[in-house]
Amino acid sequence: MARKICYNLFVCLTVLFFVLFFFYPVFQVLRGGLQDSMGKFTWFYLLEVFRNPIYLEGLLNSLKIACCTTLLSLLIAMPLAWLSDRYDFWGKKILTGALLLPMILAPFVGALGMQCIFGRYGAFNTLLERLHLIEPGCGIDWFAGGFWGVVVMEALHLFPILYLNIVAAFANVDPMLLEASSDLGCIEFRRFRKVILPLVMPGVFAGGSLVFIWSFTELGTPLMFNYGRCTAVQIFGGINEIGVNPMPYALVLVMMFLSGLMYVLAKVAFGRKSYAMMSKAGRATNITRLSGLKALPVILLFGSIGLFSILPHLGVLGLAICDTWYRSVFPVGLTMAHFEAALGHSLTVPSIVNSLRYAVFAVLVALALGIFSAVVIVRGRGRFRWLLDMLLMLPLAVPGLVLAFGYVAMSQKGRLFHCFDPVANPTVLLVIAYAVRRLPYVVRAAVAGLQQTSVSYEEAAASLGATPLVCFRRITVPLISANLIAGGILAFSFSMLEVSDSLILAQKAAYFPITKAIFELSSLLGQGSALASALGLWTMVFLGMSLLTASSLLGKRLGAMFRV
Repeated sequence: MARKICYNLFVCLTVLFFVLFFFYPVFQVLRGGLQDSMGKFTWFYLLEVFRNPIYLEGLLNSLKIACCTTLLSLLIAMPLAWLSDRYDFWGKKILTGALLLPMILAPFVGALGMQCIFGRYGAFNTLLERLHLIEPGCGIDWFAGGFWGVVVMEALHLFPILYLNIVAAFANVDPMLLEASSDLGCIEFRRFRKVILPLVMPGVFAGGSLVFIWSFTELGTPLMFNYGRCTAVQIFGGINEIGVNPMPYALVLVMMFLSGLMYVLAKVAFGRKSYAMMSKAGRATNITRLSGLKALPVILLFGSIGLFSILPHLGVLGLAICDTWYRSVFPVGLTMAHFEAALGHSLTVPSIVNSLRYAVFAVLVALALGIFSAVVIVRGRGRFRWLLDMLLMLPLAVPGLVLAFGYVAMSQKGRLFHCFDPVANPTVLLVIAYAVRRLPYVVRAAVAGLQQTSVSYEEAAASLGATPLVCFRRITVPLISANLIAGGILAFSFSMLEVSDSLILAQKAAYFPITKAIFELSSLLGQGSALASALGLWTMVFLGMSLLTASSLLGKRLGAMFRV
């Protein structure tokens, strides 16, 4: 009885938290986009998004970016996942592990490296000149206009999410189904199309949905490529006018609606062709061992994609540790001056301290909510546990840009949370925003741990007189501590590198987190890109260590952290 009361109480607290800091900000966006200056309902501003050619162009460009990014990520991830599941070859662990490297660098920081390599006077054009393939001074700006630069940069950053999900989906395909299809003459590509692909489609959808929503609402990368003709940048440009101009509200509302619509349409489309197995793979898939020349094409494919995917990292590294990298194939002059200048800048050290403070408090909030929520989802007996699980996953499906804008809206003068005005001090809103956005990681990690832990230990403790709180503290938490550490590390790392919330909510230099400081440094004339790269290199090393630790603790379950 006491356990049931505790479950119900915590469910009520969790729902209240989401009502205040998830649904209420979304409601503010809805209200702002559907009201005129007199507070009356109107469709005018919403329709103006589709009537105004500038807003319509931005919306179409955002959709193109999302579609192209998702397609390119799928074209990269699907063959790699299939080869990884089917074949074993020399260096497989190293090569497959290297595919996670693109995730350790925020794409808006990687844009600096890509511009240095593929710009008009970058390393690639210089190499072509040296090979006499193009005339000197006639280099091509490979990412001119910014559109394809945004697509490529986001695809290189996001394809590991799809890869992790598809690899897990392939691992769950029962080999007996494949053997049965072979016995009936369904082999090779036909078997892949008719049997394997329908079975792994849930994994494709799980990763693809997140990639689409992420790239559709991405703000930092278009800003770095100076690609202002997309909805996210238009919203960012109008953030200071939300008190007098309803159009930013309308743009956010359309973006939120389209993100949800794309998710629902994909769900319905895949749901109509859903295929279920009697069980997950009952035994391991037969893996073919490749050696010699047979393994060479697979190794080259993994190696070439891995090498290309870390080009942004190499570009950032070159800008950070060298004197110059202009009209040369390789950076020139090793130096630590950029690190010294970056650390000596008035924005740098305070921004690192701010980010650490925001992330620590955000993780504490996420852990407090996530652990108890996972216990209710896995150990509870209520009929609506699935509803709580779905509620906690909603932050992955709702764009961060929407929530950040909603927080700004709900803190306006005269609103319920006007005391949290981000102009005066954004600390509380940043902590809450980070916690809400990264809560799914903690929940998924804790759920995975509880599902693998027998409930008999907790029942034995209860039979010996332990109260629910004592049982939770001394039995449950120690048993799932590795999962909690992994989820906490991921939540902390991605909170440190959150872009949309940081750029929108942090409006005073004294409260800048590290991502806002990198953005401001990159816009400085002269050595701005080098200073931003030096600071970005620190974030790359930090997030790399975090992902490596989380991967070692969670293994293949790491992919479950990145599912809508």
